[in-house]
Amino acid sequence: MMAEVPLHPTVEAVTRRIVERSARSRQRYLDLIDRERDNGLNRERLSCSNLAHGFAAAEGDKATIRGGRAFNIGIVTAYNDMLSAHQPYGRYPEQMKIWAREAGATAQVAGGVPAMCDGVTQGQSSMELSLFSRDTIALGTAVGLSHAMFEGVAMLGICDKIVPGLLIGALRFGHLPAILVPSGPMPSGFPNPEKQRIRQLAAEGKVGREALLEAESQSYHSPGTCTFYDTANSNQMMMEVMGLHVPGAAFVNPGTKLCQELSRPAVHRLARIGWDGDDYRPLGRCIDEKAIVNAVVGLLATGGSTNYAIHIPDCQGGRDHHRLGRSRSFVVRSSAHRQRLSVRAGRHQPFPPGGRNGFHHSEPAGSELAASRYPDRRRAQP
Repeated sequence: MMAEVPLHPTVEAVTRRIVERSARSRQRYLDLIDRERDNGLNRERLSCSNLAHGFAAAEGDKATIRGGRAFNIGIVTAYNDMLSAHQPYGRYPEQMKIWAREAGATAQVAGGVPAMCDGVTQGQSSMELSLFSRDTIALGTAVGLSHAMFEGVAMLGICDKIVPGLLIGALRFGHLPAILVPSGPMPSGFPNPEKQRIRQLAAEGKVGREALLEAESQSYHSPGTCTFYDTANSNQMMMEVMGLHVPGAAFVNPGTKLCQELSRPAVHRLARIGWDGDDYRPLGRCIDEKAIVNAVVGLLATGGSTNYAIHIPDCQGGRDHHRLGRSRSFVVRSSAHRQRLSVRAGRHQPFPPGGRNGFHHSEPAGSELAASRYPDRRRAQP
């Protein structure tokens, strides 16, 4: 057992300041999710017609869902097979239904949300939709969960705006336990220095489009997230240090036995942390001030995506502008807190975007594990 490390005074002071500034809005949010748990709509309160519609196509799980005695997991998926990081999710729902039955539960796909890849759209007019897509994803998540057929949420998403959108939407249903299931990064492909060399030659007009396309396709070459430490991989690091992954799941390559062996217990875990058990862990209480500070420290310690200067203030119980959360749970002033925490976070990520090795090499080097051992590491869902 690791010895308990004292919390650094700076981290403690920032956490305390967030708690103090957010006390009223946080309490409003907690009151909201408590009302949803105790008096909100759920399967027991659905009319017979409502419920019959909800399990009409459940096939082998129909009788179990009808009986209302088993935990039912709502899967929100960002699957499409054009995005490399989301292509692996195509078969996840069927696998997850089997794993749910192993735990005495059931699972249904609650809904699908769009998944937009900045890698495809950057430099194009379609990039103007990128940030808007996050709120569309949040809304789609909330729509899927609004059917009140579910006691837990499994979210399948990994890329830039998808994970923040899923989290914002799920936090409106913060009385439900939730876990994100990552698909993982693709193995390293073309070495970064060689890719940079070909790009430079193309810019100078010394090689043509075909040579450039070949270099790019060797870099982005298989299912999984990109091979550098971008927003998608920052997402996975942050979800892990916030306790929303099965520990160790963030950076395992898709299609491997280990990836499946880490996805399976995610489903089993969800079935054990519902409100009718003795280990109830609602998402809205797991994402507390400690989890938010863990996310900021992890981002700083690993040199993660600066896009989270936008997302972190919004992933705190819902934002007023789309009325998903009715009130903001935490008030986080990103720039001030980043400046104070960055002094203490250090840097554990030796694989910058333009470095010699791809991000895939960071896992055996222990960079994510080193970051997650920061003194304020407290997993919401061990």
